[in-house]
Parts: sequence; structure tokens; C-alpha cells
Amino acid sequence: MKKELSDISEQEINEFYKNISKNVKEARSAIKMSQLELSLKLGIKSIAFYSNCENLRYNKHFNLEHIYKISKALNVNICDILKKPS
Repeated sequence: MKKELSDISEQEINEFYKNISKNVKEARSAIKMSQLELSLKLGIKSIAFYSNCENLRYNKHFNLEHIYKISKALNVNICDILKKPS
């Protein structure tokens, strides 16, 4: 039986956000860029907001525009940000 999109659990969505945040943090750390530097490159004026997204605090997460800009700023393929860890 085919799974309907409406059947995707909140846990699965949260895991998706968690993977993205982990991949962003790893890519940012790999080039030794601070959260402040990246948030300013993205045009995010609040380091607290960026930090909350990267650490999934207060139910904050990156949106599609953020992910696109992050991939450009870190010079990584957007697929690497969206992938599940192996």
C-alpha cells in the first residue's frame, strides 16, 4: 500500500529538520566559519535566530531560502544539506 503524504509523522518531519541542521553545522564548521559570519552572509541580522535554527531551539528551523543561501555561502551542493546522514 502506498504511503500518503498526510501519513508522514511529526517525528519524521522533525528528523528531517534535524538532519538539515546537522549538515549545515558540519559544513560551516568544516571551513571554520562562525555562526555570526554565516548569519551576516545570509542577511540574518539576529545571531540568536540563526543559532536557534541551527540548534532547533524554540521550534525554529531553516526555510528554503535559507538553505539555498547557505549552500551558496558555504560553497556546498544543496543536496549535501538535504541528505540523510549515512
